[in-house]
Amino acid sequence: MERYAALLRGVNVGGNRKVPMAELREVMAGLGWEDARTYLNSGNAVFAAGERGTAELAAELEAAIADRFGFPVPCLVRTAGELRAAVGACPYPTADIDPTGLLVLFLDRAPDTGRLAAVDAAAYAPDEFRVGERELYCRFPDGMGRSRLPAALEAACRGRTVTGRNWRTVTRLLDRVS
Repeated sequence: MERYAALLRGVNVGGNRKVPMAELREVMAGLGWEDARTYLNSGNAVFAAGERGTAELAAELEAAIADRFGFPVPCLVRTAGELRAAVGACPYPTADIDPTGLLVLFLDRAPDTGRLAAVDAAAYAPDEFRVGERELYCRFPDGMGRSRLPAALEAACRGRTVTGRNWRTVTRLLDRVS
């Protein structure tokens, strides 16, 4: 059985699109996935399933969530190896950074580098970002709370499924999926 991490976009934020984590685990078990566990209340889960494509798994989860809760929730799925590679590819010195000030934006496919090149990085300084394979790594030296950079990057990624997790969450998911 392969281990996977599921990342749900925009659930349980501001009282909207509520997906209780116990019910999410039930949905995942109903798909035949094993050892489904959630982390936090913000749409993070790990599970085991037979080797399959992550896009196929994400589509199954999206359909099951829509059926159970009555609204769409975009989902991304990464294998343990893909998540490990994303962590290993982080271009920032993670030992020296507050893990809540480093954000990884996960994308369903490679980012459009042309659209990202149009983002004027200097306008968001000291915040900065680097492009990965299917991730964007964002650093917020003064905290992420009021930064406009994530919204600008999501706009540059329009047409793709994008969901962000801070570094602490990413590494904790990796621990749980490994």
